[in-house]
Amino acid sequence: MFTPIAALASQPLTIVGHGSLVTRPMDFFQEVFPKLSVECSTNGGKLPLHIKGPLQANNVEIDGSLSSQFLTGLLMAFGSVAEKATITVKDLKSKPYIALTLQLMEHFGVQVENDNFERFHFTKKQSYKAVEYTVEGDWSGAAFLLVAAAVSGKAEVKHLNTQSAQSDKAILQALESAGAQILPGLYTVIIGNNGELKPFEFDATDCPDLFPPLVALAANCKGVTKILGVSRLAHKESDRGITLQEEFGKMGIRIDLDGDVMYVHGGTGIKGAAVHSRNDHRIAMACAVAALTADGDVEIENAEAINKSYPEFYDHIASLGATVTVTSAEKALNH
Repeated sequence: MFTPIAALASQPLTIVGHGSLVTRPMDFFQEVFPKLSVECSTNGGKLPLHIKGPLQANNVEIDGSLSSQFLTGLLMAFGSVAEKATITVKDLKSKPYIALTLQLMEHFGVQVENDNFERFHFTKKQSYKAVEYTVEGDWSGAAFLLVAAAVSGKAEVKHLNTQSAQSDKAILQALESAGAQILPGLYTVIIGNNGELKPFEFDATDCPDLFPPLVALAANCKGVTKILGVSRLAHKESDRGITLQEEFGKMGIRIDLDGDVMYVHGGTGIKGAAVHSRNDHRIAMACAVAALTADGDVEIENAEAINKSYPEFYDHIASLGATVTVTSAEKALNH
């Protein structure tokens, strides 16, 4: 997302990364950037990424099947330089994230014509304007707290815009399907549990970051839950489909992967175990939520992976009543 914005600069730039970022494919930059007057080279399609702009808006076609983040960056960059240009997108995933991008751009004074999420038209020169903006609460992180409340108690999560365009707001649909008690306000959500949770079916193609909290929820639902969209998980911080299968398997939860579908066999009892985050913040949080209803202690290795997106997570679930014990630089969650 940042790279197209950085390409607006005229000086040569090198973008590096660490952890899972060094394994993610970056060759699409080499396909698109030359069409936008940006010199670009990679290390065999991986980081580091060498670019030299400035980026010039032009008609361009991109593949949206891998990630919507590149399109978000292009839209934002075009917003400050395009006079007349169209971005055409094939097989766009995560459309709600692009809707959020367009909503944000419009708030700052740049409008884009959206043709069914297949073509995005810039018809005149525009510029961003400084305005006041209040950042919404993050539904991706809140999903873990909401699931924690649904499986083990009751909680009120504040500063969530229930009218938000964020795709991960869809966690409310999954919780409702599972039979959780939901009392949404405008900027707060109260989640509780009226009794036994039931298995559900959910399509996470447009909100793949929900897979980890959905698995933690499904593990507590008596029966087999079906979640679609597994193909979106391969290039996350870990290969999340396989990682969830393996780490939840250590806690006694069977997960079957069949093409684009995940089946979670819940209600069989979550066992205390030693698990590993695989350096993935969402895996660490999912295991911690699962631990709340485990029959023994759950120790999470490399638990500090949460620092990527939600460094206060363990403090927040401790405030909800969980017992959290820190060992060395890592954190262990005890039931």
